[in-house]
Amino acid sequence: MKKELPACPVEITLTLINSRWSILILRDLMEETKRFGQLQKSLGRVSQKVLSSTLKDMEKNGLIIRKVYPEIPPKVEYSLSSLGKSLSPVLDSLKQWGEFYKQNFPQ
Repeated sequence: MKKELPACPVEITLTLINSRWSILILRDLMEETKRFGQLQKSLGRVSQKVLSSTLKDMEKNGLIIRKVYPEIPPKVEYSLSSLGKSLSPVLDSLKQWGEFYKQNFPQ
């Protein structure tokens, strides 16, 4: 069953990356595959519950891949799917604009 997407392409993008945690997870996974603990440490103030929920949503939406290794304790790694990697120009634009704003915002 296909889910109903908004008509506006900008709204579609915002729906898929709808939180600051999603954006920051994408940022971190652009660099390399990471485990849950690495992501949590990198993100800082995110709770385990929120991170877990965000990762599940991102996996469900096809942005990330969750790989579970058959070990005890289980080893789980997260990486970007090709769809997630295609957001690289969006993140680059956000980074450039953030740098511009930082330099030009009157303090």
